[in-house]
Amino acid sequence: MKVLNIRNLPDEVHKALRVRAAEHDRSMEAEARDIIARTVLPKKLTGEEMAKRLQEAARQAFGGKMPTGMVDDLLAERRREFEKEEREWREQNAPAEEIAD
Repeated sequence: MKVLNIRNLPDEVHKALRVRAAEHDRSMEAEARDIIARTVLPKKLTGEEMAKRLQEAARQAFGGKMPTGMVDDLLAERRREFEKEEREWREQNAPAEEIAD
């Protein structure tokens, strides 16, 4: 871990940090570490926030309109793929007498 010394901290900032640390029941140093970490590290998104960002990206990608029928199209495509895979599997794994019929 690295060490950071902060010089010339204004009195009002020092006092506010002390009060804030006390409110969170931790040391001033721990409070300062938390403030710095939350400020400089990337924010972790909740599922709801991620969904909103994805919806906005889709809107922008499709000219401001949400595509319709996309899920139905994807499901239909996946069903076709599954049926094809199932047929191929059955052909490869069918008992010898079924193939002769």
